[in-house]
Amino acid sequence: MLETSTYEDVIQVRMGREVEGKVLYWVSAYLVDGLLIDTGCEWTKGEFMEFIRNERVETIVNTHFHEDHIGANALVAQHFGVPIYAHRESIPFIKGGQELRPYQEFVWGVPELSDPAELPAELRTPAHTFEVIDTPGHSLGHVALVDRARGWCFSGDIFAREKPKFIRPEEDMRATVDSMRKILSALPDGLVLFTSVGKIVTDGRRALGECIGYLEEYSGKAKHLQDGGADIPSIMNTLFGGEHPFAELTGGHYRTENLVRSLLEM
Repeated sequence: MLETSTYEDVIQVRMGREVEGKVLYWVSAYLVDGLLIDTGCEWTKGEFMEFIRNERVETIVNTHFHEDHIGANALVAQHFGVPIYAHRESIPFIKGGQELRPYQEFVWGVPELSDPAELPAELRTPAHTFEVIDTPGHSLGHVALVDRARGWCFSGDIFAREKPKFIRPEEDMRATVDSMRKILSALPDGLVLFTSVGKIVTDGRRALGECIGYLEEYSGKAKHLQDGGADIPSIMNTLFGGEHPFAELTGGHYRTENLVRSLLEM
């Protein structure tokens, strides 16, 4: 399934594997002035290519190496004869592959390998200048692209929602908060977040500020409970009412327990 919409001169492409009439999980790519930011997943690359072949693509950038962001890399790059760029820490996973869990293969598929080059500090298109900002936390090798003149940030997965309840085991909430602060510092006035989960957040400063406040508040609460002798399952039950159903759906990959552990390390 694929849907498109526009925000000023940005084309948003929302896509996801459809099973029995339902999209399992939406992910977004963005095309702005010839710059393609992420390429969706393996399952949607055919639909994506059918759409994107009629557009102008001069450069591809991956915000990070996860399988739902690189699925059409090779297909699009070959069709247009254009380069792919990614953070140096993402390149080995995009180029050499990565081990995926069964749910990841079912929802997003195994992406074809592609050969990105290391991102420069800045990317220019005819109408835009994008600053590349290192934004680790959701993963290593994660970047955001910032257009200071427009107040835009293509933020990948560093922000998904104001109040996250579950994360992957490798996610780092301290680094995530630091990355959000970098974005706020880069865009001190207006901020529009173009997220990979499908939302374009026009009040991005509020959204990031709310998420930072939430994570810091719950980190303090978790540490207070731990200081009082509570173990991680007890902290999880007190703060979140137990484990989230997403844990079972992802074979234990996305868990509230992971969030609690990371909050305790902030």
